[in-house]
Amino acid sequence: MSSNLFDKTTAALATSLAMRQIRHNVTAANIANADTPNYHAKKVDFEDALSRALDMDGNNSLTTSHMDHYAVGGKMEVTPGIYENPDVAVSNDGNTVDRDKEMAALAENSIMYKAALQLINKKMAAMKYAISETK
Repeated sequence: MSSNLFDKTTAALATSLAMRQIRHNVTAANIANADTPNYHAKKVDFEDALSRALDMDGNNSLTTSHMDHYAVGGKMEVTPGIYENPDVAVSNDGNTVDRDKEMAALAENSIMYKAALQLINKKMAAMKYAISETK
């Protein structure tokens, strides 16, 4: 029997949490440097990398050759792209931080982080329930 304690969804949620933490740090740094001359706002893009890691079409997935083998994979290797945000205007002092947009991005990222965390907590609660029912 194939055994994999955590499915692809759980791995994706865990990876998403890690990437959202990085996005939080980058956005907070942008806000902190809103008054720094010549500071260029950074942007984090991990959604494309996450979808590639999920491999929704299955082209890059590893498989087991026997039903008694353990499922392979589990930990997703996702590297976010961190680059200077090209979608901003340059102020007189060379700074590209739009404080209002950064605050909105921080709030949105926080909501998405909390949603992913709640989903992981629900999956863990379901696993705990299933384990307790087998005793």
